[in-house]
Amino acid sequence: MHATSTSPWYTHRWPWLLMLGPATVLVGGGYVSWLATRHPDALVVDDYYKQGKAINQDLRRDRAATALGLSLRATYDPRAGLLSGRLVGQAAPFTIYLAHPTLPQRDLRLFVKPAPDGSFSVALPGLERTHWQVVVEGALRDWRLAKGWDGVRTLEIVADVD
Repeated sequence: MHATSTSPWYTHRWPWLLMLGPATVLVGGGYVSWLATRHPDALVVDDYYKQGKAINQDLRRDRAATALGLSLRATYDPRAGLLSGRLVGQAAPFTIYLAHPTLPQRDLRLFVKPAPDGSFSVALPGLERTHWQVVVEGALRDWRLAKGWDGVRTLEIVADVD
């Protein structure tokens, strides 16, 4: 007979290697749970019925912009931190609203008072490179121009309602 010496299970590497997978899943699940509770989803609208009813009002504002023949062309200079351009068809003050695609706390609202020819320049330091939803509207919210923008190329919005 041969004498075999057996050592305790925890001195072998195979049990530890087999436990590594479930342990990784537990740690990963805890991290994902922490993320879900710490950063709630901002894409869900609380009052979707009210939002749906507001679409008809937005279409009226789009049609008003088309009737006025409004168009906007603007460029962003990241070094100077300036958004400059021209709003054709209107020389009254207006608002440029930049909506972040996922984080509403990063939305930006710029109040613009253009020159008599419609040209403007407004400070916009540190614009994040993402796909912004841009809404330009009159001070009285009687017209609206809207378009997506990546923050890099020239922003051109022409009023056109189908």
